[in-house]
Amino acid sequence: MSTRDLTVPVAATATPWRQRLGTIPILVLAPSLAASFIYVFVFTLWTLYLSLSSSSLMPTYGFVGLDNYASLWANRRWNIAYTNLFLFSGFYIVGSMAIGLLLAILIDQRVRGEAVWRTIFLYPLAVSFIVTGTVWSWLYNPVDGIQAFVRGLGWTDFSFALTANRNTAIYAVIITGIWQSSGFAMALFLAGLRSVDPDLIKAAQIDGASVSRTYRKVILPTIAPIFLAVAVIQIQFAIKTFDLVAALTRGGPGVSTTFPAIYVYDLMFQRGQIGEGAAAAMMMLAALAVVLVPYSLWIVWRRRAEGRNG
Repeated sequence: MSTRDLTVPVAATATPWRQRLGTIPILVLAPSLAASFIYVFVFTLWTLYLSLSSSSLMPTYGFVGLDNYASLWANRRWNIAYTNLFLFSGFYIVGSMAIGLLLAILIDQRVRGEAVWRTIFLYPLAVSFIVTGTVWSWLYNPVDGIQAFVRGLGWTDFSFALTANRNTAIYAVIITGIWQSSGFAMALFLAGLRSVDPDLIKAAQIDGASVSRTYRKVILPTIAPIFLAVAVIQIQFAIKTFDLVAALTRGGPGVSTTFPAIYVYDLMFQRGQIGEGAAAAMMMLAALAVVLVPYSLWIVWRRRAEGRNG
């Protein structure tokens, strides 16, 4: 029997086995993909239908068109919630990115104990928003928090009761959110700084550029896509903010720190207004789409451009 006669049956038997192995990843991923499809698309369409229906305590099939949206935008509390969303998003994103970038630049100087500093700055990210809101609510409490501590040291006129004033409560939420997310921004920026080609930095140093000028003219423009990625992720966090506010201020004082997610929960589970709550949820989805759709299109365009240039 020739060598060829021996190898052909082996190859013939190996091919079906390899085909079976190729189907294993599909079988493993299929349940999660199906669940994701149902969770994202089916439930989104169901929520859209509810927002156009006369649903109150229970879902109904009566079609009312855009009445729920008109009622929603005529509500003063919803307008306050949407205004708070933009105010919080602006300060939260800029603040966390600025502090995260500063921390990343400082750590990028190869400081002693770098691993320890990274762990310290990243630690808030390991804590859930509900825990963060609870702890910071204790700190903001004028009876037991920072104000009471400083007054106990002798400064009896010291005042730090941000959450007790409706004009400053939103800034308490902003400060807490920045504290929570700055470490996340730092980690992404630090990874970007470490990925810059060292030859570019050496060339700038040879030309006599200072450290600050090297960062401004060479390093930061190189990692510009990371700025966009961090901003998009932070915007998603901001739009979906619920547990932080629920634990920190519960939407108060009054309605001064009400956010869209808080309002959706209140409509659906407290007041039994499912139709209007679904309309509010769709408005939150629209805000996310305004951010994610252009970003996704930009990613696709960039990859195609890199493919053409490559």
